[in-house]
Amino acid sequence: MIRQARFYSVFAIVMIWAGALRAHDGLPQFADLVDRNAPAVVNISTKQHIAQRKPNMQIPNLPEDSPFHEFFRHFFNNPEDGEESPFGHFDARSLGSGFIISEDGYVLTNAHVVDDADEIVVRLNDRREFTATVVGIDKRSDVAVLKIDARGLPTVKVGDDATLRTGDWVLAIGSPFGFEHTVTKGIVSAKGRNLPSENYVPFIQTDVPINVGNSGGPLFDLDGKVVGINSQIYSRNGGFMGLSFAIPISIAMNVADQLRTTGHVSRGWLGVLIQDVDRELARSFGMDHPHGALVAQILDDSPARDSELRVGDVILEFNGRKVGNSAALPPLVGAAPVDKNATVLVLRDNRSREVQVRIGALPNEDQTQLSSRDSRKDETPREQPSDRLGLVIEPLDDAKRRNPEIEANHGVVVVKVTPESAADSAGLRRGDVIVMIDGRRVDSLSDAESAINDLKADRSVAVLVERAGSPMFIAVRVPECSA
Repeated sequence: MIRQARFYSVFAIVMIWAGALRAHDGLPQFADLVDRNAPAVVNISTKQHIAQRKPNMQIPNLPEDSPFHEFFRHFFNNPEDGEESPFGHFDARSLGSGFIISEDGYVLTNAHVVDDADEIVVRLNDRREFTATVVGIDKRSDVAVLKIDARGLPTVKVGDDATLRTGDWVLAIGSPFGFEHTVTKGIVSAKGRNLPSENYVPFIQTDVPINVGNSGGPLFDLDGKVVGINSQIYSRNGGFMGLSFAIPISIAMNVADQLRTTGHVSRGWLGVLIQDVDRELARSFGMDHPHGALVAQILDDSPARDSELRVGDVILEFNGRKVGNSAALPPLVGAAPVDKNATVLVLRDNRSREVQVRIGALPNEDQTQLSSRDSRKDETPREQPSDRLGLVIEPLDDAKRRNPEIEANHGVVVVKVTPESAADSAGLRRGDVIVMIDGRRVDSLSDAESAINDLKADRSVAVLVERAGSPMFIAVRVPECSA
């Protein structure tokens, strides 16, 4: 009996040791990965010559033919474009990272690392230095391609960011604060993140420590393949706070290929202004839960204008890819081939339907973002009885005469919102131009009054308004009685 007990005790200890060994063996081993890939990671230093400027000073009011006029103008005013500064220049320097993608010297980095640089120096792991030339820069994706005059260089292997999963281990090599070939590791925190400044990049979010100087460096998976370019961090103090963002390598390589072959990047364009679907808007459209991108406006002379897309459509899928929210749509459209048809699945009148759109090329200026400015003039509204939503409205023409900033070509203008009314609770404001109510176009006061009176009580309806020149849908809960 005692021997049997001892046997089980020894057996348990052995199993614990074996489990510990298996757990240790299961941890990622980064050293070999770093040895293989560090030679292809480079340090990038830039120099920009900036004219030394002095604050503008009030100079004496001297005649132009006075011998002192030119002296005061030259030495106490800032130099104009193309004019040498009498105070000389200073050199602004910055640091970043990059990685070699071809044996003949093509290097990938961030656009913001080399933008406006007068001199770019690429330093390899073996301490060799090369002056680089810029092949192309794409600010929308924050990707730049450099070229150095060298052959037989070590290169990275390009991976597939689509296979990354949240929770996967990833590793970064870069030069934070100038400390070259620093290695940091972490996991993928999320995929498909959209940042306010970048609409066409579904970023990979990680908790890999990234700091100044890491920008442009590679993000590796455990197979030693590059899956992203470290680009941005979220920080309140300038340092790493656990949130870093990388450009997916599939997007970066597509941009790089276009820059190398054509010198510019072509992206797909629909020509719609979109917004998120919140819970109340989802109810108004008969949706089980909020998702998709709500079309708030279709731009003139755009591919969407020539298609069957309509204002009020909720885009659910684009070319078979689900659209979870409005931020998910621009990267999908941007990656679509220009002059090819795309299939868009939309929700309209509580039914889903497919619409074909021939994708155009994205214009130089981004026209896909809703504006957040609010510059209405403070007009004193006429005293009128409010409707059942708590709105006092007036014809659009009357409002336009007082406020030329209104851009809508049809609708009615809100001149007063009754406090604690349905409209007030929904967030409607004085100055909003109502152009559609529950799917019905509003051209006049009678149109608006008829549409509001026909609304069924105790349900949410979508009201399309123009605010400061930008369209947006607002969900209004119709009260059971008049406001």
